[in-house]
Amino acid sequence: MKESNVDVLIIGAGPAGLMAANWFARTGTNYRIVDKRSSKIFAGQADGLQCRTLEVFQSFGFGDRALKEANHMLEISFWEPDGKGGLYRSARLPDSIPGISRFQQVVLHQGRIESWFLDAIRKWSGGKAKVERPVLPVRLEVDESKVEDPDAYPISVLLKTLDENEGTPEQFGAKIANGLFRSFEGDQEKYYKDAKNLANDDSLELVHAKYVMGCDGAHSWVRRQMGVEMEGESTDYVWGVLDSVPITDFPDIRNRCAIHSADSGSIMVIPREQGLVRLYIQLRETPRDPATKTESEMGKNEQKAIEKGRVDRSKITPEVILDNARKILSPYKLDITDIKWYTAYQIGQRVAPKFEKFERIFISGDACHTHSPKAGQGMNVSMMDTFNLAWKIAYVAKGLASREILKTYESERLGVAQALIAFDHKFSRLFSGKPALPGAIGNDGDGISLDEFHSFFAKGNEFASGTIVDYDDSVLIDKSAGKAVAQEIDKDVVLTISPLAKNISIGRRFDTAKVINQSDARPWYLTDCMLSDGRWRIVNFAGDFKQVPELSKKLNWLGEYLAGESSFIKKYTPPGAKVDSVIEVLTVHASKRVETEWDDFPLAFRPRDCAGRMDYWKIYVDDDSFHEGHGHAYEKYGIDREVGAYVVVRPDGYVSMVEPLGEEGIEKIAGFFGGFMIEQKVPPRTMFEEIETYGADSYGRPVLGM
Repeated sequence: MKESNVDVLIIGAGPAGLMAANWFARTGTNYRIVDKRSSKIFAGQADGLQCRTLEVFQSFGFGDRALKEANHMLEISFWEPDGKGGLYRSARLPDSIPGISRFQQVVLHQGRIESWFLDAIRKWSGGKAKVERPVLPVRLEVDESKVEDPDAYPISVLLKTLDENEGTPEQFGAKIANGLFRSFEGDQEKYYKDAKNLANDDSLELVHAKYVMGCDGAHSWVRRQMGVEMEGESTDYVWGVLDSVPITDFPDIRNRCAIHSADSGSIMVIPREQGLVRLYIQLRETPRDPATKTESEMGKNEQKAIEKGRVDRSKITPEVILDNARKILSPYKLDITDIKWYTAYQIGQRVAPKFEKFERIFISGDACHTHSPKAGQGMNVSMMDTFNLAWKIAYVAKGLASREILKTYESERLGVAQALIAFDHKFSRLFSGKPALPGAIGNDGDGISLDEFHSFFAKGNEFASGTIVDYDDSVLIDKSAGKAVAQEIDKDVVLTISPLAKNISIGRRFDTAKVINQSDARPWYLTDCMLSDGRWRIVNFAGDFKQVPELSKKLNWLGEYLAGESSFIKKYTPPGAKVDSVIEVLTVHASKRVETEWDDFPLAFRPRDCAGRMDYWKIYVDDDSFHEGHGHAYEKYGIDREVGAYVVVRPDGYVSMVEPLGEEGIEKIAGFFGGFMIEQKVPPRTMFEEIETYGADSYGRPVLGM
C-alpha cells in the first residue's frame, strides 16, 4: 500500500476547508486537501457574505472580486399581513449597520467563492496544491504516545480514491441541480457502505499526518472518529430554497425581504447576482417516507421523523416549493424562469461540545455547529473557524510556535458557535412562527410579535456582521493592561479598552482607518497594509514625534533596539530569513508629512533586503491626502497624538495587546511573545527554493519565516 507523510490533512473542500488550504498555501505549510465529491459546487449552497468575511477576503487579496461579482444588499423590507387578506410593507431597515465596517453584506453563489480560494491556492503554491477528488477517508487511528512530540506524525488516515460516479452527489432523479443530498441525514451510509470490506488495491493510501482538520459537513466523519456527538435540537420547520429569475408584481423583489403571511408561512427574499433571486420558503406540509420511521441522527426531539418518517427528498420539487411561495405572497403574483438550483432543509440548532482531540484533530464549520441559513451565518462562521485555526497550525508545523497556541482554537471558537446557536434559535422561530394579526397581542398564543421580530433583527445585525467577535484572555490575547468598559449601544456587552487607545477593543478585530504612505503620498486603508500572510504586526503609533521631543527619543530608541542583536523579533525569525517574515513593524506617525523627511526614521523602520531593495511600505502618516481627505486615524483609534501607543495584531487581524511607547512597552511585548514563540536557530530554505516554489516575483510578498 502507498504511504506518505504530510503536516496537515484537510478532509472536506467546502469554504471552511478551502479557507484553511489558502492559509497553508500562503504560509508555505505542507498540506493536502481531499473531498469525497467529484466536482466543485458551481451553483447553490450558501450565498451570503457578511462584513467581517469581506474584510478577510480583502486581506487575502481577492476582496475586489466579491465587490465586483456579487449583488450588494443595502436594505431589508418587512412585509406583514394587513388583516384583510393582503400584505403591507411595515418597515425598512439598513441591511447592515452603517459604519460598522467599510463593507456591507453581499450575496453570490458558493461556487464563485470557492473559485477565488482555488485561484489563490494555485497562486501561492506555484500550481502544486490542488483538491484531490473524489477521495474518501475510511479509517483514522492515533498513536497517543506521540501526540506531544511536535515532530511526530501520530495520526494515520486510510484514504480511498473513488471513481467519478461514486463521488457524484445524489440528485433524487431531478433534472435541475439540487442540494437535497446535504440538507438531510442519511448520506453518510452511501459513501461509507464498503468501508469495512476494503480490498487491498491501488486505490488505497495510508497518510501519516501531524494534524487533521475535519471540514466535512454536518454529518462529519472526522467528528465521529473523535467520538463527539452534536448537542441540540431539531424543529419540525422545513424550508425550501429556489434560485431563479422571478416574474412578479411584488414591488420589493430586488430588496432583501422578510415576509410573514397570515396562515401560509413566511418567505425570505434574497436578491442575487445576474438577475437571480433566492427565495427561502416555509413549507407547511412536506412529504414523509414511512420506511424511515426511526430516531434520527438529528436528535431524539424530532418526533415527527420518528412517528411519520424522515422527509422524502425525492418528492421535494421546484413546483412544490413554488406552490408554497405563491400562497405566502398572495395577492401578489409569482412565476419563475431560469431555475438554477433548489433544495430543502429542516431547521435545527446543534453544536459539538468539543472542537478538538489531543490538539491534533480539529473540526470546524458545519462539522461542529449547524443552524438555519436565513441569518447568513453558516458559510461565514465556518470560514472564520478555519481562519482562526489554520495560521496557528502553520506556526506549530513550521516550528515557529509551541503547541500551546492550539488550545486557543476551541476556547475562542466554541463560544462563538454557542452564541450563534442561541441567536439562530430565536431568529428562526420568530421567522417561522405564525404572526399575530394587527391589533392582536403577540406571544400569548395569538402568534409571534412582529414588533419583536423587527427589534431582534435590528439588534442581531451587529452580531451577524461578524465584526464583534471578542476573544478572551489567553496565551495569544493579553487584556491585563486594559479596563472593562460597557459598550454604549448594549450595556450588557463589556469591552476591554486600554487608556492609550480608547477606541480599540483588545480581543476584537483591528478596525481600519485611512492613512497616507510617507514615501509617495498614496492613501491606504491601514488593514490593507496588513495582509493575511501569516505575520504578526506591531503597529507603532509614534505620535507627533516632530513636535514632541520625548516621542522622538522613543522612536530612535526603538530603531536602535530593532537593529540590535537583542531584538526579540530577530530571536523568533529563522537565521537568514527576511527580517519581517515573522513579525513586522509598521509605523503610523502624526507629524505633518511635508515637514517630515524619509531619513528622519531609523533604518530599522525602512529595511533593505539582501539585494539592497528598500521597503517603502512600512511608514505611514495620519494626515491630509491630496485626493481623499484626512483619515483621522488617531482620532478613530482614540490615540493621543502626543502620547502614542504600540498595538500588537495577530496574523488573523485580532488585537492581542496595547502597550505604551518605549522600553516599558517593548519589554511587555517581548514577554508576551516569549510565552509561545520558539527561538529560531535553523536557517529556512534557500532563496533558490523559495523562488522555485513561489515564483520570481516573491519580492514584496514574503512567505512566513522565509
